[in-house]
Amino acid sequence: MTRCRLCGSAALASVVDLGATPPCESFLAADQLDRPEPAYPLHLRVCTECWLAQIPPLITPEETFTQYAYFSSYSTSWVEHARTFVTDAAARLGLGAGSFVVEVASNDGYLLKHVVDRGIRCLGIEPSVNVGAAARDAGVPTLTAFLDPATGSDVRAEHGPADLVVANNVYAHIPDVVGFTRGLRALVADDGWVSIEVQHLLTLIEENQYDTIYHEHFQYYTVAAAARALASGGLTLVDVELLPTHGGSIRLWARPEGVAGEPSRRVAAVLDREKAAGLQELSGYAEFAARVAKVRRDLLRFLIEAAERGETVVGYGAPGKGNTLLNHCGIRPDLLPYTVDRNPYKHGRFTPGTRIPILAPERIAADRPDYVLVLPWNLRAELTEQLSFVHEWGGRLVFPIPELSIVEVER
Repeated sequence: MTRCRLCGSAALASVVDLGATPPCESFLAADQLDRPEPAYPLHLRVCTECWLAQIPPLITPEETFTQYAYFSSYSTSWVEHARTFVTDAAARLGLGAGSFVVEVASNDGYLLKHVVDRGIRCLGIEPSVNVGAAARDAGVPTLTAFLDPATGSDVRAEHGPADLVVANNVYAHIPDVVGFTRGLRALVADDGWVSIEVQHLLTLIEENQYDTIYHEHFQYYTVAAAARALASGGLTLVDVELLPTHGGSIRLWARPEGVAGEPSRRVAAVLDREKAAGLQELSGYAEFAARVAKVRRDLLRFLIEAAERGETVVGYGAPGKGNTLLNHCGIRPDLLPYTVDRNPYKHGRFTPGTRIPILAPERIAADRPDYVLVLPWNLRAELTEQLSFVHEWGGRLVFPIPELSIVEVER
């Protein structure tokens, strides 16, 4: 990558280099363990002209999302987050029986099923064949496609313009950010709204959330960079909300530029926070790589010392972020013999690169390990409750991010 994918500048500065890892959702079947496994550089840079943080587009969305291992509905808290959003958005925008809602990257219908329940016409646009089929089985109309300007125009021609277009946790997943944004503009009515949720680069930097850097995430947004990206497709940022999801996200509200009006005070407040953190100058990124290295040293030290004491540590969850962490730290089955996951699609498979077996969650209660390393640390409250049963044998939970934390669990 020699030029910024948003503004075209060649002024790209290194933020952190995590070496080379396999794509984080390329879980291995048992018969693949003796085959070569491709790995790609994972090097985050920031453009010093528009301040969009980005990694090289070394894999394509088609390689990752045509068949996808992530089903949103397996997270109880995420489904509730979606339900709350639909309730609030319907009230804010006056959505009703005559409205039309489109969600891009709609996954298994986890969000649009709440729209269906309210009697609002909707459509999901989801490139993954398997999760899109699950959405249709749940009663959510779903088109199997990637969004680009042509797809947006075709959907608008067939179904009409959307009063609300939702794009949650996808704005980082597309290398052609300008084309994708133009696709959003093609979908939305001239007086409509676009709502985007994406991880906030401010919290990623401040909270050491480096494991959310992986090949599926092509770019990492501040509100300032997101506003520039939206403008590239004819959309104007009008409001922003700070969310706790994924360790700290932003919900961007945008409208077609002709009807947008002035941005809210919340936009100015977040821009001021980003500027104060130094994210529009290189000083804001200077110490990040050193703090990333400390996370790696602390986690490896804990795992090695636990093994030397004869204590057992197993994992909980097999999220994409966990695979960045495991590969960067060089953790193998000698230090983490297995992890578990609620998604049955992953059972019997192995984590990419590190080859750690993925089992059903019931295995933890059967084995009664001394420690459970929680890889989806962003679901800390939900998973602390789910794993409260490890208290029965004196087990403890370990959270690796933002710093190593060992937690006594109580009923």
